[in-house]
Amino acid sequence: MKQLIPLVRKYSKAASLLNTSLAELSNTKSTPKPKSHKSNQPTTPARTRFAPSPTGFLHLGSLRTALYNYLLAKSTGGSFILRIEDTDRTRLIPGAEDNIHDTLKWCGLQVDEGTREGGEFGPYRQSDRKEIYAKYAQQLLDSGLAYKCYCTKSRLMELRESAKKLKPPTNVTYDRKCVGAMDQHGEWPFVVRFKSPDTYPPFKDLLHGELSLQPQYNERDRRYDDFVIMKNDGMPTYHFANVVDDHLMRITHVVRGEEWLPSTPKHIALYRAFGWKPPQFIHIPLLTSLEDKKLSKRSHALNILRLKEEGVLPEALVNFVALFGWAPVRESGEKFNEVMSLDEIVKKFSLDQLTKGNAKVSELKLYHFNKLHLTKKLEDPKELKKIVEEYYPHFHTFSKQSKEYLYKLLKYIGPNITTINDIESDHMYLFQEVDYSTVKVPNDQTRYVIEYALANGFEETMEKLTQEGIPKKNIFMSVRFALSGGTSGLSIPHFIDLMGEQEFRRRLTKALEVL
Repeated sequence: MKQLIPLVRKYSKAASLLNTSLAELSNTKSTPKPKSHKSNQPTTPARTRFAPSPTGFLHLGSLRTALYNYLLAKSTGGSFILRIEDTDRTRLIPGAEDNIHDTLKWCGLQVDEGTREGGEFGPYRQSDRKEIYAKYAQQLLDSGLAYKCYCTKSRLMELRESAKKLKPPTNVTYDRKCVGAMDQHGEWPFVVRFKSPDTYPPFKDLLHGELSLQPQYNERDRRYDDFVIMKNDGMPTYHFANVVDDHLMRITHVVRGEEWLPSTPKHIALYRAFGWKPPQFIHIPLLTSLEDKKLSKRSHALNILRLKEEGVLPEALVNFVALFGWAPVRESGEKFNEVMSLDEIVKKFSLDQLTKGNAKVSELKLYHFNKLHLTKKLEDPKELKKIVEEYYPHFHTFSKQSKEYLYKLLKYIGPNITTINDIESDHMYLFQEVDYSTVKVPNDQTRYVIEYALANGFEETMEKLTQEGIPKKNIFMSVRFALSGGTSGLSIPHFIDLMGEQEFRRRLTKALEVL
């Protein structure tokens, strides 16, 4: 929660929020909820939305937001909407919108309404909705709840700098100079500002409880939190488009990160200005490293495309991300299994099980899930066939072996690999010569063991040499030295079955040449 305070400190609740956590702000204490606590899980179908900006590729934080909105919709029999918020035209990244669609599809999050799927409440790309925003901005102008502002950038900068010097300081800077100056500046460029209330209405967050977040004013030099709703290029700001779209698209629940909590009073005020009922809000905790530091967007751990390329399965990634702030309830005496499919997660999901603390991200946990999901897939004939078909084109770039060989290899090696890419990174001894010069001879009995195996075969070697008193460990290590340079993961009988007796004997002979 330490990372959240700088985002919330701009507001106050009765007293300042400078030293107050969200847990302290909530009317409900952080102690476990009594059994009689009213459930926050909707009993009617929820309409949720994931509304990313195509200013970069999806990362873990964005995927977690998308997933929780999807889970809430599907667990209630509702609809999951994808809306592209591309009003910041200067920051758009080529290919980012396609990446959003492709990532959601890869993860199995089926969109019900969106830019590609269509729907009753489209268009679902904000740049295609300019006329809609202009219409509602004009409503606020006509009712006196918004006004045109012609102030120059230099003047606004001066206002910001002067606000910082006030004692006590204020975090709202505009002085309402342009109120009443409607259309007196001819063709000058202007923005539209919302005339914010002096006191924002309190609101309920389904995770954090009742909150009242207020601007910090300096009464001797009064400034106002009159935020911009329409930019001078005719495009709406996030705050305005977000509210208009959520209302028109009949969104019932908004699940988003805690970084948007300080903006929520603005959104509630806009809903009230229009006479609209706001959706229910759920602000989920930050993602942090194991050291409790907020994850940077530059962190490799956040790059979903990189994770896919490294062999992470979508089932494992979704399972991993689902537990970033959600703790499924264990029934009395039930042994809880964290390894779940998306369908199983949907069935278990409830808002009542969301947690408030920051979610710590560990790649080791992700790869643990991946190993378990991969093993399960390889045990299913249909899934095994699918993996072989998808992986074989790449497999063929470093191996001349057939698909039948890959089938057999995956059956043998499956329980010992974490990702499909481990074949190439850890088991290249199967496809190339072993460099014995880089491998330490395992024990002083190695030469004798290999000579015996070459003359009598592996099974007889195990039987006879153990009778002679040579430890099984020494026998295994010696033969493995010859076959793989000591790399484990594939049993010796499986190796012989894969490579054949001839290759088995050839490698034993090559190893003897260096001993």
